[in-house]
Amino acid sequence: MKQSEEMVEENIVYFFAGWAANRWLAIRLEIMAAFIVFLTAIFCVMSTEIAYLKTHITSSLVGLAISYALNSTQSLNFLIRNISDLESNIVSIERIKEYSEVPQEAEWNNHQHQPPRSWPENGTIEFKRYAARYRPELDLVLREIDVKVNPREKVGIVGRTGAGKSSMTVALFRLIEASRGSITIDNINIGELGLHQLRNKVTILPQDPVLFSGTIRENLDPFTNYSDDRIWEVLEQSYLKEYVDKQAEKLNYECGEGGQNLSVGQRQLICLARALLRKTKILVLDEATAAVDLETDDLIQKTIRTAFKDCTILTIAHRLNTIIDSDRILVLDKGQVAEYDSPDTLLANEKGIFYGMARDAGLV
Repeated sequence: MKQSEEMVEENIVYFFAGWAANRWLAIRLEIMAAFIVFLTAIFCVMSTEIAYLKTHITSSLVGLAISYALNSTQSLNFLIRNISDLESNIVSIERIKEYSEVPQEAEWNNHQHQPPRSWPENGTIEFKRYAARYRPELDLVLREIDVKVNPREKVGIVGRTGAGKSSMTVALFRLIEASRGSITIDNINIGELGLHQLRNKVTILPQDPVLFSGTIRENLDPFTNYSDDRIWEVLEQSYLKEYVDKQAEKLNYECGEGGQNLSVGQRQLICLARALLRKTKILVLDEATAAVDLETDDLIQKTIRTAFKDCTILTIAHRLNTIIDSDRILVLDKGQVAEYDSPDTLLANEKGIFYGMARDAGLV
């Protein structure tokens, strides 16, 4: 009720401003019309006194002129209000025109390049001289990336702010397209696939948990592809079964708008359960534990190590201790590959970027 009252009050503020502007306009138009009538009457009186005018103005013409002058108020109101309405409403046409000219994403399904139903079987990811930018007029955010991730390999991606860590995951989902080069998954160029064909095969656990207004079941399985038993299984794996079981509605418990009925840690665990439910061959962790406490971080990392042991995992690191046990670590610098090797090898190089980051974090 309070939220509704605040919205109604905010709406009334704009209505009040509109009515105040209307009164402001009406008063000034009335004053202008009064001046027009006054000047018309003056000219009519003066014209009868001017001797050299050949045409005599009769009383009927004077009445007609003053009558038209009195109607000027209505005409001015009609003209100005219509111009104002046109100027206000034409904004929607401008927006439609603007959005209709926005470059469209690639098609959802490319029937000319259909990957096998079992694709990807191994989860091999290869960046081949890949470069990308967010808009045509901007500089490249990724430059000549040559990286191969082997099947079932755990790769941590680190780098300073602006190094291009998140841009790599964005490129993997084709939120930005390649300026040159390509990305292949199991020897299939993802640039030739439809967006749904690609994104259905890759799972991401984002930094900010994304939940919808609905029940826990709808958030985990919006298309009702899985049974309740399978959902309870993933809830147990994500350490949420006890909490959900305590609720009277069970799986029909309402999460609220954006998951407002849940804590930040619980929202992230819901996203983890969603990833467990899909269980694709490729999992992307985009600083997934940056907004949660250390205990929840440990739970998420433990589940990932056990449930996704047969998957290829790309982890963008917020805390270096979460990726220190990865198979290999990719260090980015200014959109380029600076280092790419096992953690032990990188830590052995005291002049390397990763060694400096580990030293700053107190790991060495």
